[in-house]
Order: sequence, then structure tokens, then C-alpha cells
Amino acid sequence: MSVRVLIVDDQALVRAGFKMILDAEPEVDVVGEAADGVQGLEAARSLDPDVVLMDIRMPELDGLEATRRLKASGERPRVLILTTFDLDEYVYEALRAGASGFLLKDTPPEQLVQAIQVVAAGEALLAPSITKRLIEEFVQTGRSAPAEPPPAINDLTARELEVLRLMARGMSNAEIAKELFVSETTVKTHVARVLMKLNLRDRVQAVVLAYESGLVQPGASPA
Repeated sequence: MSVRVLIVDDQALVRAGFKMILDAEPEVDVVGEAADGVQGLEAARSLDPDVVLMDIRMPELDGLEATRRLKASGERPRVLILTTFDLDEYVYEALRAGASGFLLKDTPPEQLVQAIQVVAAGEALLAPSITKRLIEEFVQTGRSAPAEPPPAINDLTARELEVLRLMARGMSNAEIAKELFVSETTVKTHVARVLMKLNLRDRVQAVVLAYESGLVQPGASPA
């Protein structure tokens, strides 16, 4: 089945460019477009997309608030944030609001399609090194003191805690497997258990929790 995509961006040329790229992909179906967050929310409810490509800076209602409202309402679509700059001041807040990842608007077409497929499959687009830099930057500048880790953190095994810390560094399952000298399948099992025990939706939420609770310090090297 093809992935149903909704494009939300206030620039008509940007929407047209993404639509042209995605229309050429048989596994992707662009079901609609919207020019601001208000229209985006309405379209998401009526068109039932799998993935919403969401710009951040838009009139009426920005992508950050639109994402927050979409996820708070329990709507099904997963949100992939679009941003012009690799250090957009709102990206970290968008991840906290419930986005499943983000892309730069100049991302190559093949990476755009791959990202949509990854997010549609229930994963978080969190492996690229640029994501790691963004999260570290905004955790470092956005909080004066770590929050208290949730009690459920004590339910994690030593290995699961180690996997969580490596996830927070932006490492993929393959990279974690190499780091820990285990199979990628074993890592996937650990990741699933971490998310289940901490009642988290995906890797994005896990990374946000790891930084905000002080389990990982921005800029520190892995132990």
C-alpha cells in the first residue's frame, strides 16, 4: 500500500516542488496540501494521511502548534517537520510537541522519500548527525536544570539504559549493535523494551527524555 502524505507549507513553490517529487513515486500518494497550520489540521482530519510534511514558520498557526494540537487530539498521522535551516530554533520544540523527526527543505529527493517511508513505518527519523546536533544544542540552551527522571527508568536493565543513552546520541540500531558487539536484532529488542517500559511513542520521545532528565549530558562523549 502507498503512503498517504499531506504537505503543509505556506510557500506554494515549496508545496509544488515536494508534490512533483512525490507524485513520481508509486509508493507515495499525495492526498492534499495546506498553506498554514489551521488548514493543515482540517486537512489531516478529513484526508486521513499517514504522514504530514509540516513546515514550521507559517501564518495563522505555525507548524509547532499545529503539531502539538494534532498529536494532542490523538489523530493518527505522524509528523515530519520541514525546516530551511539546520539549526532552526523551533526544531527541538517540534520534537517535544510530538513530531517524529525533521528534514531540511533541500534534502535530496531520494532521502525525502526514504524519510517518509521510515516515519510511516512507525520509526523516528533520528539517526542523521544533524539531528543529534540540534537536540544537543537546544537541550543545552533551553533548560537550566535537568528534570527528575521518571520512576520507570529504574525498571530498565543496565543494557537497556546503555541502549537508551546511545539512542540519545543519534546512533542507529546498526551503530548501536556495532558499539555493543551484539546483533541488530538484539538492539531492536532492547529499543522496543525501552519504549514499552517508559511508555514512549518512539525514539524521538526517548531521546528527549534522556536529555531532559539528565541521563545524557549534551556534548559529552559516550562512555
